[in-house]
Amino acid sequence: MKGILVAVSPEGIIGKNNTIPWHYSADLKRFKRLTTGKTIIMGRKTWESLPLKPLPNRRNIVISRNSIENADCFRSIDEALETCEGDIWFIGGAGIYEEAMLKSDVIDMTLVPDNVSGEGCIYFPEIGIEWIEGETKPLKEDTDLMHKNYTRRV
Repeated sequence: MKGILVAVSPEGIIGKNNTIPWHYSADLKRFKRLTTGKTIIMGRKTWESLPLKPLPNRRNIVISRNSIENADCFRSIDEALETCEGDIWFIGGAGIYEEAMLKSDVIDMTLVPDNVSGEGCIYFPEIGIEWIEGETKPLKEDTDLMHKNYTRRV
């Protein structure tokens, strides 16, 4: 399985000024549960935004031209994927998500209620017709958050 794991505002924003502009414990716990024991692939700015580097009990891959301490670095997603086994989660940012949409089986999306605007906003790429949108349901652990999956059309 190769999947995109993302939290998105109503405006489609995934970040602002290289940070996540909201904090939901239930979303962070869900992220940890889904990614522990798996490979996570991210861009350099996402790596730099992590409060703890590397994220423990996961293989941390950063797509970057430069070497980064405590992470496996590759110049491209394709190079990284050649070294992966098991489940893989793409965790951001927008450029990684855009390319990962061509390679993923699922988009696992948390919908946060926070409205975000202004300069420095980063948007999730447009989801095309190659994806089937699943049902939107409240997240059991925090009903302020909604959740839905998209699956790739066969």
